[in-house]
This record gives sequence, structure tokens and C-alpha cells, in this order.
Amino acid sequence: MGNTGIYVGLDIGTTSIKVIVAEYIKGQMNVIGVGSERSEGLSRGVVVDIDKAVTAIQKAVKQAEQKANIDIHEVTAGIPANLLEIEPCQGMIAVADESKEINDSDVKNVAAAALVRNLPPEREILTVLPDEFVVDGFDGIKDPRGMLGVRLEMHGMLLTAPKTVIHNMRKCIERAGLTLVQLVVNPLSLGRLALSDGEQDFGTVLVDLGGGQSTAAVIHDHKLKYTYVDQEGGDYITKDISVVLNTSFDSAEKIKRDYGYADSLQASEAESFPVEVVGQDAPVTISEKYLAEIVEARLTQVFERMNKALEKIGAFDLPGGIVMTGGVTALPGIAELASDIFKHNVKLYIPDEMGLRHPSFAQALSLISYTANLGEIDLLAQSALGGNLKTVPKATVKKQEEPVVEATTEKQTTEKKESFSGIRKFLSNFFE
Repeated sequence: MGNTGIYVGLDIGTTSIKVIVAEYIKGQMNVIGVGSERSEGLSRGVVVDIDKAVTAIQKAVKQAEQKANIDIHEVTAGIPANLLEIEPCQGMIAVADESKEINDSDVKNVAAAALVRNLPPEREILTVLPDEFVVDGFDGIKDPRGMLGVRLEMHGMLLTAPKTVIHNMRKCIERAGLTLVQLVVNPLSLGRLALSDGEQDFGTVLVDLGGGQSTAAVIHDHKLKYTYVDQEGGDYITKDISVVLNTSFDSAEKIKRDYGYADSLQASEAESFPVEVVGQDAPVTISEKYLAEIVEARLTQVFERMNKALEKIGAFDLPGGIVMTGGVTALPGIAELASDIFKHNVKLYIPDEMGLRHPSFAQALSLISYTANLGEIDLLAQSALGGNLKTVPKATVKKQEEPVVEATTEKQTTEKKESFSGIRKFLSNFFE
């Protein structure tokens, strides 16, 4: 059962910025507005020009406002998994209340205790995810409030990211005239939407193929355990087409969308199309087969690097297989190509909401689904990060003159300094 309210998800991608407004009632999502604008000022998922990014965000928000007939003031945004680090954390406190009954304040305090650690100056805590609470030695407790106890412990996961990535994202949203309710790591929210309960429980590899980069995440026991970010995405395919066919980038993008195949075995040599070549008056005829070979070559490189990284940590030992989403997965034959390289079952996730049945909308939708289903314990733990200590942070959306009830809210870790054996040992502890 999701919380009731209006939710705004902001997906700031490398190639496009998407804003989705949805109303959540009794666990049912009803999309009431969508905005999509070509990205400016981003490279490989990271903001590199704040002014250009702000302009693009404002345009996308305006589109969503017009379609939903509301004014958007607060949003939940996604942040890429570039250099994301995941580590266990725990905290312990003495219960403050004289009656020894655990309350909201105790949950906040124990979460704050779990956040106490020395971080490198270039890193910042992004979020804390409670796993279980321990009351006077009794573990496995999900919500300790109302229980009697003297000592309260919390065990969970801590996600940290580079300060510059977090700061630039927040700055863009602030300068666009919006209030940021929460930053959510993209694979974390996407896993909740794209994977079934069983896939999240038993373990699945989630692959998000975006325009600027490609991300693989391991979800196991309903937790984000590992992320790998490859710095190549759909834009690189377009650039390859542009260079090989000697055509403009815009023309190459259109060709990719209209005629592209990810698997050259599915493309036809007999089918062809015209290509406007720079420096020539007449277009050149190219076969679908030749185009598919260009696309397949780049995707193969990405998948092989991803496969190598995932094999090192034993991710393919998990029974859930591979689930793929993201704009690039709209290319026909991509599941078959990925299956050939990964040697595992691959399936695609495509949203089923009316008008949004394209994988490029999955991330923005996942932000809404994630925040709508956050529990009070998660929100209390989040409030320990400082600043806003509300029990339920809200994403306000005003409808014309009337205020509407609002939304609750809430890597390239392969670049870690540890050796391969250290990574395997770290992850194996989670998979036990």
C-alpha cells in the first residue's frame, strides 16, 4: 500500500530530462502530467554546466505543469551511481525516555549514531537504509517503536557519493526554482519498480542502458549490494553511426531510432534506407544489416566489460538472471545480444502506464513509486541526515489556488581502491 498524495519524479539524464507527476491513491498510481526535454549541460550522467541544465529542467517542468494543470514546487530527483560506495553501518544508543518505551526520537538518534564516521573530504553521505533494529539483544525487529528496552541498536547500509555530484545536482534543482525533497540513487529506486518481489529477494542483476552511460546493479535480499558504471551509453552508438556513415549527429540519432537493430542477425541485408552524407548532394543508401553491425559493435564492448565486472563478484550465481531497462533497450534484438554475451537469461522491463510504455520513462516512474512506498521508519532514518527532521518529508504540489496533499519521500564502484579479492569478500558477506 503506497502513501496517498501527489508525487513528482525528476529524472535528470544525459540525453533527456523527464518530469512525471502522478497521483497515488491506495497503492494505485495515476500519471497526470509528463514533461520531457532534451538535456543540456550534462555529460555521462553528471552535471557539467549548471546554467544549461537549469534551463532544460525548467522547460521539462513547465511541460509537466501544463499537462497536469498544477504548479510544481517540490520534486524527488534521481542521482547516478557514479563512484557510489555501499558499506554496512550500525549505531547503538540508550533509550532516553524514562518509561523505556522506544519512540520516534530514539529511532532518529540511533540512525544518527550509525552515521558517525570519518569520511574522505570529497565524499558525502547520500542516504542511510535501515535493515533491522536490535532491542536489548533481540534482533530482526523492523519497527521498534512502542517496544520497551534499555539499549537500541540499528543495522543498515550507508550510501556515499562524491560531493561534487551531489552539490551540482542540488544546485541545478534549486536554481530551477524547485525544492529538492530527496535525492535517490537511480539503481535503488529502479530496482523497486522493475524487479518483482522474488527477483529482489533471491538476487537479480539490473542493467540500465541510458544515453550517457550504462549501469549494472546487483539487488539481493531487497538491498542494493553493488553497482558498476560503464561510461558509454546510447550517445556513443549515435556517435559511431555519425562517424562511420559521415552524417550529422542528429541524422545519426534519427537513423538509430528508425532503423537500428542491436543484433545484426535480426537485421535484413535487403532492407535499406537513405542517409544524408556530409559533403554530398545526393543521399547514400545503407542497408539495415550494415547499420546493425555498427550498433552491435558498440553494445558488445559495453556488455563484455559489464560481464567481466559482474563475473568477478559472482553476481551471476544469483538465480534472478538479468533485467534490462533504459532508453537504449528500445533497440530491437538487444535482449538476444545481451543473452549471448552474458550467457544468462535476459528480460526487458517496459513501464505499462498509458502513454509511458517506453523504457526511457522507467527511471522517472521509479522515483515516484519509491517515494510513495517509503515507510515511516525509512523516513525517520533519513531525517537523521540533518536539516529536515520532519517525520514525513513532503513534496508539495499546488493545484492552481488550492494546495494539494503532497508526496512523502525518501556507482563507479569498480573504481574502488580495493583489490578484486577484497570486493569479492565484501559482497560475499551480503550474499550469505
